[in-house]
Amino acid sequence: MGYLLDTSSFLWFVSDHSRLSAIARRHLEDSGNSVHLSLASVWEIAIKSILGKLELPLPFDEFIDITILGYSLSVLAIEMEHLRQVAAMPLLHRDPFDRLLIAQSLVEDLPIITSDRAFDSSPVQRIW
Repeated sequence: MGYLLDTSSFLWFVSDHSRLSAIARRHLEDSGNSVHLSLASVWEIAIKSILGKLELPLPFDEFIDITILGYSLSVLAIEMEHLRQVAAMPLLHRDPFDRLLIAQSLVEDLPIITSDRAFDSSPVQRIW
């Protein structure tokens, strides 16, 4: 099974944070599952680290490279089909990064691992 991580879930997973739910952790640690990290999340992390809203344990490029490789994550590129989906969606969720994650979840048919209940207003399968 494949899953898409939202940004917070990714950060909690790679830092072994207690905020990650047991259900989410079980799906992420199952070697039979493929776990995808969107370039939208990578972009969000870059922006937040530059603005000082997120402190990373390593410089951004090292952190991203090490965690993607170390956790065998698949990087999900941003494709035109994802952006078409964003444009077609109602404005139920206004955060641009989350809107793109929702679109990618729908287009790629990937449940999304997130604690954000705002995703429940969209037709994605939210795992938490």
